[in-house]
This record gives sequence, C-alpha cells and structure tokens, in this order.
Amino acid sequence: MAEHPQQFARQQASTQVAEPGSMPSPRTLTDVPGWFSFLDQALFDWFLIRQGQRAERGDLLEMGVYVGKSAILLGRYLQQGESLTVCDLFESPAPDDANSAEIARYLPLATRQAFECNYLSFHDELPQVLQAPTSVVVDEVPTGSCRFVHIDASHLYEHVSMDIAAARSVLLPSGVVVLDDFRSEHTPGVALATWEAVLAQGLNPVCLSKDKFYGTWDDPKPIQDDLLAMLSSRQDWGFDTEWAAGRRIVRVHSTNSEAASS
Repeated sequence: MAEHPQQFARQQASTQVAEPGSMPSPRTLTDVPGWFSFLDQALFDWFLIRQGQRAERGDLLEMGVYVGKSAILLGRYLQQGESLTVCDLFESPAPDDANSAEIARYLPLATRQAFECNYLSFHDELPQVLQAPTSVVVDEVPTGSCRFVHIDASHLYEHVSMDIAAARSVLLPSGVVVLDDFRSEHTPGVALATWEAVLAQGLNPVCLSKDKFYGTWDDPKPIQDDLLAMLSSRQDWGFDTEWAAGRRIVRVHSTNSEAASS
C-alpha cells in the first residue's frame, strides 16, 4: 500500500514551470507545479488502494498531463503487468484554433521535457506517452483495458465530450473516471459535458470534490457504501449526500483549510 498523499506532499507547489535543469529535481510531489488538492490526492489514493484490495486489475490513463503532478501519483499504484498511459499535446500544435487559444492562455509553459524530468524524479521508467490530441486515445489504448481514467485536458465542450466517450471505451466495467474542473466558473464546457454524460449516457456519480467529479458506468452503490463508511471514520473530512434525478450524490470536503487548498 502506498503512503498517504499527506506524507507524499506537505503543501502545494507554485504553478510556475522552470526550464528543465534550471532547478533541482523535485523531491516530493509538493515540488511539482500543478493544481492537485490534498483532498483529491487522498481520494485518488483511496480509490486506487480500494481497487488493489479488491484485486481489480487494469491499466491507468491520464488525458491532460501539464508537467506530471497527478501522473506521478498514478504511477505509484501500478501493479505487476499494468501500464500507465498519458496523453497530452505538450508543445505540439493544437488541432483547432479554440484549443490553441486555450493552451496559450492556461498552459503556455508545459513541455514534454518538463514532464519527463519530473516523472523520472519519482519513477525509474516513463509511462507510455502519447504526444497528440486526446482523440488518438481510442486508437492507442485497448478497449476495456483500464481501471482508472483521469480527464484533465481541454476544457472545451466538444473535446471533453470526446474524452468522456474515450474513457467509457477504454474502461473496464467496474472502472472509475475522474473529471477535473467540472464546476469551475471558467470551464462551463466541462460542466455541460459531465452532466450530459450523467443524464444521457449512463455515467453514475460516485462523489464530488471541490474540483473533481468521480464516476463509474457500473453500479455506484458498492463503491459509494465503502466511501461513506470510510468518510464516517474520519475527523478531517466532511461529507453530505443528496438525491438528484434518481442518483445518490456524495459531496466530500476537507475540514482542514490547508489540506483542501489547490
């Protein structure tokens, strides 16, 4: 079992990306630039550990990498015979003008070299890297091969919709998908694509954090029941549940302001 993310990273790093070689290699996840709250690190930890405890096997996939913060954590949960695939444009041209403008505004300094340097500071080998639009995922990742998919690429509705469809294609029946920025004020396209998948495509919410949506196309009740049992035993996390459109939704938050920050 991997160490708890609170031990793996004590505080968030800045989002400034240095040129590879201009600063010492990161020693903790804290040192890696990016947006990945302690709460979501701990939720990733819980979901992935639960899969291991239940002997669920399958590959891991991340669409949208920036410089590797969440990919580094995912790499810690690979079991024998499994692989991690990451897909990102990095410095390659975007497939359309809207995507190009989005990258220029939010991710101007993310490069493949920065990602690889950061990842190799924590792992002996790189994951499979697809330097391409996420539209290639369905051709490059085998259908039904993944147990966990993290979507954090484009925030544009059309792209997110395709990423969700790709996730459904590559996930195992019991697999988990995580969508970043599903309710940020600057990402309405992610919100629309996420809830459209829930209402029209069979995606079942498992839980929501401040930043991320956790879901499955399987029956969500077993994993929600385990999650609620875990949450009831913790003093540092709060939660509530409600029913909406016939679906149980669990909202998770941290009672520790430092741990909740991103």
